[in-house]
Amino acid sequence: MLARLATSPALPDAPRLTLFVVLVFVAVYVGMALGRWPGLGLDRTGIALIGGIGLGLAGAVTPDAALAAIDFPTLFVLFGLMILSARFAESGFYDWCVARIAAARTGPAALLALTVGVTGVLAAVLSNDVVVFAMTPLLCLGLQARGLDPRPFLIALAGAANAGSAATMIGNPQNILIGQSGRLDFFDFLLACGPPALASLAIVHVTVLLVWRGRWFVASEGGPVAPRIDRAELAWAGLATLALLALFASPLPQAESVLIIGGLMLLSRNLATRTILGLVDWSLLVLFAGLFVVTAAFSETGLPAAAVGWLAANGLPIADPLVLTTLAVGGSNTVGNVPAVMLFLRVVPDAGPGLLYALALLSTLAGNLLLVGSLANIIVAERAAAVGVRLSFRTHAACGIPMTLASLVLALLWLVGLGYLPGP
Repeated sequence: MLARLATSPALPDAPRLTLFVVLVFVAVYVGMALGRWPGLGLDRTGIALIGGIGLGLAGAVTPDAALAAIDFPTLFVLFGLMILSARFAESGFYDWCVARIAAARTGPAALLALTVGVTGVLAAVLSNDVVVFAMTPLLCLGLQARGLDPRPFLIALAGAANAGSAATMIGNPQNILIGQSGRLDFFDFLLACGPPALASLAIVHVTVLLVWRGRWFVASEGGPVAPRIDRAELAWAGLATLALLALFASPLPQAESVLIIGGLMLLSRNLATRTILGLVDWSLLVLFAGLFVVTAAFSETGLPAAAVGWLAANGLPIADPLVLTTLAVGGSNTVGNVPAVMLFLRVVPDAGPGLLYALALLSTLAGNLLLVGSLANIIVAERAAAVGVRLSFRTHAACGIPMTLASLVLALLWLVGLGYLPGP
């Protein structure tokens, strides 16, 4: 099978090459789980990139095969959405939203609901990672100025960003990947995943409210937050978002739609192109490219397909709700939901829309389980630490575990009830 990936006459024999590919795959995915290789400063992006380079140098993947393995439409969608989100950030919109939340004249319970609602809506359209990156520091400062403990609100921020992003095909990287792989319709995806995502937002609110009841207040720190907002910049970004949704309803391919909007977002009287492109998460794009190559090589060994066949032969088909949920929870909270989804799509390349909707919904909601379950959670913890607020693994888990279990049960009932997954 690896002959389709490598054509060099100097190749080692097939069993040795297969073993090498498996070792590289394991090393890369262990790195995804740990976040680094022990003793080195490499992050997940560096690990994926080195894995792809190693496969190429060993002859396991030819340059043409590596390019063919990379799903460029997915990268184009991510790139365009990053530019759009960057223009919202430059307008001061995220800071304005957080300041309005923190200054709202209401009690902690209503303030928590406001945090969940605003974050969920923004994450569904502007990507969960971008939203929490922009909102976390100012939310901490604004809540501390009111004498409120930021930690329950940070947990709600991360939980709502994940839950809200599950609603749409552009809410997070794994949904973008799934949508492009299955050529799914944007609005069909919304109808399938939107209702359980909305219900999960309510579960996030109720869970944090119950776990933190009576423990909202701390000593007041700092003063009021007063961000600046560029109304013209915000109006331009808002119009671009509406135009993007309109293009999604047209026959134009989604990657082309997003690139059109991304190109228009580069037009600015005040922001240089270099400035806008500097806000793009190039590291994430390189991570995707590296993982595309590594998972493609591993898929070609035939081992993943054999594993799926073994499960099916033993009464555990991958479309079974419990099997799929177990894989989603395990994958999201070890190697991460993006690498896990990427591997799944390689193993089950002919998955139908129902299974893809389920994969998107379950893998995203599973990311709320533990602090390491999603990149959005990690971003919240790191950005909060930068302004002196520590969100520990245990503190997050106290809310993350019950909110995730409840959300997954509800999502499974929805998916099975509407026939997206087979019933018992």
